Amino acid sequence: MRRLIINADDFGLHEKVNQAIRIGHQKGIITSTTIMAGAPAFDDAVLVAKELPQLGVGVHLTLVGEQPVAAAESVRSLLDETGSFPRQYPQFLQRYLQGRISRAEIMLELAAQIEKVAGSGICITHLDSHQHLHVFPGILEIVLNLAERYAIPALRIPAEPYFFSGGYPYTLGRWGGRCALTFLAERARRLATQRGLRTTDSFFGMLAGGNMTETSLQRIISALPSGCSEIMMHPGCDNKILQAAFGWPYSWESELAAVCSSDIRSLIEKEQICLQSF
Repeated sequence: MRRLIINADDFGLHEKVNQAIRIGHQKGIITSTTIMAGAPAFDDAVLVAKELPQLGVGVHLTLVGEQPVAAAESVRSLLDETGSFPRQYPQFLQRYLQGRISRAEIMLELAAQIEKVAGSGICITHLDSHQHLHVFPGILEIVLNLAERYAIPALRIPAEPYFFSGGYPYTLGRWGGRCALTFLAERARRLATQRGLRTTDSFFGMLAGGNMTETSLQRIISALPSGCSEIMMHPGCDNKILQAAFGWPYSWESELAAVCSSDIRSLIEKEQICLQSF
């Protein structure tokens, strides 16, 4: 049997993202999401989650682009001169590889994020992370320890197959980055399995991340392998508002349209694919 998780990332990033996740779950095929504890629309996301009891909710662990959840004075090495996380993951990784970021402070911050989500009344289904930093060596081991501490049963493994494109017009740079991520993610799968965490068998959505069209989604679903797969999505309700807020070249509205497409729903039924959450 082929089983499929449609996970919407960045829950809590903005009210327009939260709105899209609500619509994509109620009228489409979104089965799961991951919430950002330090994001501006976290409280709104919690309210949405409580209205949708069938929507699985994990934690989107965040070390870039947002504000810390832990007290700033306790996680100084994670912050830039403005008191925020670095804006982009290359900035974070540069400092991390130079030994300028404390792993103890990473543990403290990520634990605070998990505790904030759990404290909101959400039953946490799994862990993943913004920019997939949870599979990076050193950070992965921290995340595995936290999963054990808080009895979180599953972990995203963002290992999109090396030679899969689904017809998406990728650049060589993005393809190379995807391959590096897949390599790290396969290592993460081995360690997570050893620790007793559940993982999916397959993952899709890296190359097309942020710009997943209905056609791209159809190609992935049509080629879906056996076992349990996750497809990563980034739906939103207003491209102009979200692009003005974040400056990312995402097609949020197209991703929402894709998960709400009746043709996609029909394809899933035709292929006898079972939708589920983590």
